[in-house]
Amino acid sequence: MLEKLKNEYFKYFSPLYAERNAAMKARNYREVKGAPYTRTKYIHGSPQAKIMKFTMGDSSSSYEYEVSLVSDKRVQIRHNALEAARVVVNHELQTRLGNNFHMRVLPLPHVILRENKMIFGAHADRLQDGMRKAFGKPVGRAARVEPGQSIIKTYVNENGIEAAKIALKRGKDKLPTTCKIVMHKIEKSNVEVKKVVN
Repeated sequence: MLEKLKNEYFKYFSPLYAERNAAMKARNYREVKGAPYTRTKYIHGSPQAKIMKFTMGDSSSSYEYEVSLVSDKRVQIRHNALEAARVVVNHELQTRLGNNFHMRVLPLPHVILRENKMIFGAHADRLQDGMRKAFGKPVGRAARVEPGQSIIKTYVNENGIEAAKIALKRGKDKLPTTCKIVMHKIEKSNVEVKKVVN
C-alpha cells in the first residue's frame, strides 16, 4: 500500500511529470474560438512564427499543372504543424523532381495563441485549478483555415503529378485536419479545369 502511494506521489508531483505535462496539448488549439488575437502592436513578447519560408522551388518557370492540398474543415493550424508539412513536402519534391517544381504555403500564422500556465511543481500539496476564463500569455502562433481553402499549392509539369500527390499525402499527415488533394490543369488562356483526385 505504501509503495503504491509512493508511486502515485512520484507520478504526479515529480519534476519530470511537471515538465512533461506543463504545456497544453496541440489538439487544444485546433478549434476556432472567438475573435482572432492578432494585434501585435499591443501584445508584448509575441513569439515569432516557426515557418521559415513560404515559397520554394523554381518560381520563374512555367508549369502545366497545379496540385493543391485543400482543407475539409474550419480549423486552426499551429505554426509548428505548417512548418512540419512544408519541410516534408519540400523534401519529397526535391528528392523526386530536383528543382523542377514550385511550391507555396498559403496560410499565414497571424493568430497568437495564449495559455494560462499552471503550477505543477515538485512538493506541491495539490494540483492548481487555475482561474476561470483566464486570459493567458502568448505561447505560439496559428493560422485560421476555412473549408475549401488551399493550404499548400505545388506547380509541376505532367511528369511530376504523381510526385506532387505523394508529397502532399505525406504533408497532410502533419496537419490537424482532413484534407483532399485537388489538381488543376493550367491552360494557356488562364482557364483552369478542376479535378478532385483524392
